[in-house]
Parts: sequence; C-alpha cells; structure tokens
Amino acid sequence: MIKEYILQVNGKEITLGPNTWIMGVLNVTPDSFSDGGQYSDKNKAIERGLRLIKEGSDIIDIGGESTRPGSEPIPAEEEIRRVIPVIKALREKTETLISVDTTKSEVARAALDAGAAIINDISSLRFDPRMAPLAAERGVPVILMHMKGMPKTMQVDPYYEDVLREVKSFLEERINEAQAAGIKRESIIIDPGIGFGKRLEDNLALINKLHVLGELDRPILIGTSRKSFIGSILDLPPRERLEGTIASSILSVAHGAHILRVHDVAAIKRAVLVAEAIMNETNLIGSMREKEEKKRSYAL
Repeated sequence: MIKEYILQVNGKEITLGPNTWIMGVLNVTPDSFSDGGQYSDKNKAIERGLRLIKEGSDIIDIGGESTRPGSEPIPAEEEIRRVIPVIKALREKTETLISVDTTKSEVARAALDAGAAIINDISSLRFDPRMAPLAAERGVPVILMHMKGMPKTMQVDPYYEDVLREVKSFLEERINEAQAAGIKRESIIIDPGIGFGKRLEDNLALINKLHVLGELDRPILIGTSRKSFIGSILDLPPRERLEGTIASSILSVAHGAHILRVHDVAAIKRAVLVAEAIMNETNLIGSMREKEEKKRSYAL
C-alpha cells in the first residue's frame, strides 16, 4: 500500500495516495522533444489543456521552455508571454490544479498570480536564488527534481557510481535546503528526473528501485512519458512510445510513485485504474460490496 501524504494547496487539503494522481503535460513551446510546436498557439494550448482535464488529469503542468537534452534557455519575458495567457484562460474555465514548469522565479510569480498553485522546478530551486523564498512566501507545493548538469549538456556522458544512492542523497540535500529557506516539508514533492542526465541503465534502476526514494518520506512524482530510454529499448520515435510509457508508469506506481507526469492521459489513466484494482484487491472488493449494498437498500 502506497503511503498517503497531505498537501496544502490553495488553502485546501489534498491527499496523495493510495490512488495515483495524473499530471497532464502541456508544453507551450516550439521545440519540446515530443510535442514541440503543437500547442505554441494560445487557443490550441487552451483546447489541449481542457482535453487533458476531460481525459482525467488531476494536475495540468504548463511549461514555456523546453528542457530536452541540448536545449537552450530562453528569457523570462518570453516564457511569461507563452504561459501566462494559457494559465489565465484555463483558470477561468476549470478548477483543476495547475502547476508551472519553470526554473525562474519571475515566471513562477507571474504564474501563481495568474492561477497556478504548484511550482515544478527541474533545478530543485538551484538555478534562481529567489525561487525558494518565493515558494516559502506563497506557501505553495514545490516539486524538486534531480538533474545532473544543465539541459544543454546533461546527456553528454553522464556517469554514476551508484545512481540510487547519489539521486537519493541529492534529493535529501535539496529537501533540507528547501526547508531551510522556509518551505514546509509537507509542501515538498520529489522527482528522480528520469532522462535528465541519466543513462539507460540509470533510468531502469531508478524505476525498478523507486521504493528506495520512498525512504525520504515525501511523495514521489515520476515522468517516463515518451522518454528516450523507451525509444532505446523499442527503437521507436517519441509518438510511438505509448506502450513503453504505460509499462514504465505502471511499474513506477507499483514501486511507490504518487504522481505520473504524462502526455497520453486517457490511456495511462485507464491502465493505472486496472493496476490499482489488482494491487488493492481487498479495498476494491470492499468498495464494490458497499456499492452493491447501497443499491439493494435503495431498491428496498
């Protein structure tokens, strides 16, 4: 049974676990590795966000800067221009949680003002010294991810003596730094950073032994969706990696993931529901019996 965690979001308590949360990816960029350019138009991005919600997203993660291997950083002004209109429009149309995928405090502040409720920072608050104070000031959840190097160079011969030990140590340090900056421990989510400065064997080990990161006692987000390690195994391009994404997502859940960050929300949601029914058969049977009892009592 996956451990439950309570997060404070917008003054409300949300529970992570035992049911898996689905975070839908919405890249409003021209150059993301899988869907770059598809949703760089505001109206298309809004339409896509609403579709992700209809398909079952619990969170919409909106990013305006590509962090694919080899990508170049862009100015905060451009990132704001891309993401803020989309966040505002979605906030007006839905109550679904929105996270902003950024390493810049200026972008994060504008996104929070526009209606975002979570900061997803692939740098674990390292790239911008103002990010941690902002998160502490606003009291919002933060996602701290492990990454070796910078997006531009992270896949240039990455190497680990012991990837599990090193990723765990890094995340533990970032949790402590976040708390020292005034961020509540209860507001921290961790992410091992699949594909960010990792070799194939590193990604496989992190997924297969994800429970080791559970020892940090924080909810775990994992993003395997359409990643290159799946392509390496199947020899397929990003758009043809759905089956690999499903397999890696289900195994991530089985090993302790609380949130899955994915592009193909409907398919992953369905697969996860079946996996959870199998893993939690006692709870499911009890719930189904309770529903049948209520139906019978209504009939009487």
